[in-house]
Amino acid sequence: MPPRIRPVERMDEQSITATETPTTTTAESGPPVRVLLLDDDPANLLLRAAILRQNGYDVLSAGTIEEANTYLEQTDIAVLDYHLGHGKFGTAVAAKLRQRRPEVPIIILSATLERRFGGVEDMHLLKGHSSAEDLLSALRGLEAKRRGAPVVVNAREFYYSRIAMAIGVDVLVQILDPEGTWHYVNESAAAYLEKPREWFPGRNMFAEMSDILRDWRDVLHAVSTTRETYIDRTRRGLLTEPRPEEVAATWSVLAFPIMLHDGGSGVVLSARILERNSGTPIFVA
Repeated sequence: MPPRIRPVERMDEQSITATETPTTTTAESGPPVRVLLLDDDPANLLLRAAILRQNGYDVLSAGTIEEANTYLEQTDIAVLDYHLGHGKFGTAVAAKLRQRRPEVPIIILSATLERRFGGVEDMHLLKGHSSAEDLLSALRGLEAKRRGAPVVVNAREFYYSRIAMAIGVDVLVQILDPEGTWHYVNESAAAYLEKPREWFPGRNMFAEMSDILRDWRDVLHAVSTTRETYIDRTRRGLLTEPRPEEVAATWSVLAFPIMLHDGGSGVVLSARILERNSGTPIFVA
């Protein structure tokens, strides 16, 4: 059985925790970076501001669009909540900041994957699935870019990992192209297939695991071309032959289309055990 995965630290007022050891990311390169932090929730604003200050940033806290607009000339990096309630959105501040000072990076905190914001310099963090360290990592990268230092970001890993977390940590997630080449697997899938995660990207499932995996060739091709979701009604799971402990298990396997990081067509192949022979629900995690 795959090892149980530690729950994702969620970046909200209920469970976000500050880093215990302050990180002096700005002291060595000059004055502290000033971060404009916009959030209409006072608890979220207070907690995020405390975390950023503990890690060496100056924080310009704003609870409204009007207040945030007064800080635009002092801002080095902006972190803006998307939905502020009452029909107001942080993108109003982003638009004004982009127009007035286009060099300032903007991070949008959003609860949806469906929207795109601002220009090519923006970063987007999915609320509820991004940790405090995700925010700090984004700030460090943008800070280095602001100084003119080279920044290396694994955009593909970040993109796919956020999709996998939105699906759920108790689900085996594989992201493949139509030919069966892996682009990403999550920790649950890697553990279940008994390989390290870094082994998968670039390898082909039909060439590497045709002896243990069911032949998903037709499914991948159909889903990627028709853009429709496939539901495996056999309840058999991913493998050609079930493992002894899974003989009487009922699986849920879905395959649905996705745009890959390079713009090509891809497929998310997801699987989880719903119940075993006892009828008791159980999750692969």
